Amino acid sequence: MPIDIRPDDALIVIDVQNDFCPGGALAVPEGDAVVPVINRLIGRFPHVILTQDWHPAGHRSFASTHPGRQPFETIPWRYGPQTLWPDHCVQGSKGAEFHAGLHIDTAELVIRKGFRAEIDSYSAFSENDKTTRTGLAGYLRERKLNRLFFCGLALDYCVAWSALDGRRESFPAFVVEDACRAIDLNGSRAEAMAQFARNDVGVLNAAEIAA
Repeated sequence: MPIDIRPDDALIVIDVQNDFCPGGALAVPEGDAVVPVINRLIGRFPHVILTQDWHPAGHRSFASTHPGRQPFETIPWRYGPQTLWPDHCVQGSKGAEFHAGLHIDTAELVIRKGFRAEIDSYSAFSENDKTTRTGLAGYLRERKLNRLFFCGLALDYCVAWSALDGRRESFPAFVVEDACRAIDLNGSRAEAMAQFARNDVGVLNAAEIAA
């Protein structure tokens, strides 16, 4: 049975930016394939929120900031293990812009994350130190929005962390699987799917959401 969209439902579109699409600095395989699926979802939801990775040059999550280190290595950092990434989504760059085909005009809010040079940020709710908040939870509560549907890039990092944090904030949370693509670094996709099952995050496809 299709899920009927309610007035208090929100679609949260995670990081559909040029650098995460083919040709970008941190391209997710088939990342641009999510755009038409997400655009159809945007047309169905009464509330749309976007997130945007927004790093300063020289961000601590960039491998280039650590001499002798390579992208996708892991180092210890003050809040735990830190994966090092290629320079990506640098503030004001073409790579940080939303994909040109994404229908962003009806979005009510854009959450920029990762703009603090010393803290990486995957989740739409908090940065990776788990104490620095984005304000999204308060916004949702003040607007009386309830069920959250997550899509975008990448399923196993920013989408997963956002959906799991949504559940920790006591929101019903769903991931629209065919509106996401994964990096799948060292089994990260399978781990994300297992985390969804353990934490009561629903997984569905766009066709299961009523038009």
